[in-house]
Amino acid sequence: MRHKQYPFIVGFLIVPVVLYVVLVIWPYLQTFGYSLTDWSGASQQMNFIGLDNYTKLFENGDFTTALGHNLLLLIVLPLATILLALFFAFMLNVGGRGGTGGVQGVRGAGFYKVVFFFPQVLSVAILSMLFQGVYQTSQGGLLNGVLIKLGIEQADKPWQWLSDPNLGLWCVIGVLIWSGVGFYLVLFSAAMQNVPKDIYEAALLDGAGRGQTFFKITLPLLWETIQTAWVYLAIAAMDCFALVSTMTPGAYYGGGPDHHSEILATLLMRNFVTYGKAGYACAMGVVIFFITLILSVISLRVTRREKIEF
Repeated sequence: MRHKQYPFIVGFLIVPVVLYVVLVIWPYLQTFGYSLTDWSGASQQMNFIGLDNYTKLFENGDFTTALGHNLLLLIVLPLATILLALFFAFMLNVGGRGGTGGVQGVRGAGFYKVVFFFPQVLSVAILSMLFQGVYQTSQGGLLNGVLIKLGIEQADKPWQWLSDPNLGLWCVIGVLIWSGVGFYLVLFSAAMQNVPKDIYEAALLDGAGRGQTFFKITLPLLWETIQTAWVYLAIAAMDCFALVSTMTPGAYYGGGPDHHSEILATLLMRNFVTYGKAGYACAMGVVIFFITLILSVISLRVTRREKIEF
């Protein structure tokens, strides 16, 4: 205040804050307002109906089914992606030992990081087309072709991967994990490179094994990075619209067969665009927003621990 810095700081912040309010906060408020009406999305006419849309949501079996699928994604996607990314990052950065007993990454670690990261440069459309070929029902499908060659599957009875009610959603989860591991591997690798090698070498000299080194050194020192990754993956698990809508069968925006791969995002889009229930869809969007927000806060609170410095 003595040096009149506030006008200078406000001058730089005012434009970003205004843009954030107009482009982010205001649309959220509008969505909440629309959720209290019977707006069809195709006209300016709308009538205030209070919380009727929210009441209908939890009476709708499709909504509760989709919510259950999103909760499954919230458990499986972050857990599997983080565990795999941590394992590969640890092996690439601390998996080798120098000739004098030092700690180093495996040979060719940089190349492996590029290979793991490669799915991140692919668009969702390419991922969808790629794995539709992998899961293709006929013998031309990569996965069925391999299983037939190995004698695990009969050629005249190929597995219906994406069309199977019990497998469709798991096939999509597999693609999400495959495409996400590389990014978090690079993220965890960058965090591991900040850990002094002396700590690992001292642990190895004291007789610590690979497992002890990982759980006693790597995991505690990377906890804040893991916490951040968990929140981002939880947000991703509440979306997944593009991949589910393009990979799974269904008349409008996927989610099939018979809603067995339905998630909240696909159900929202179907009601908004196809059925003309924009107010109802906005209510669903508000519920998704609060679920994501609450889960993010809970994740940050539950996984919070004292920061370890070195």
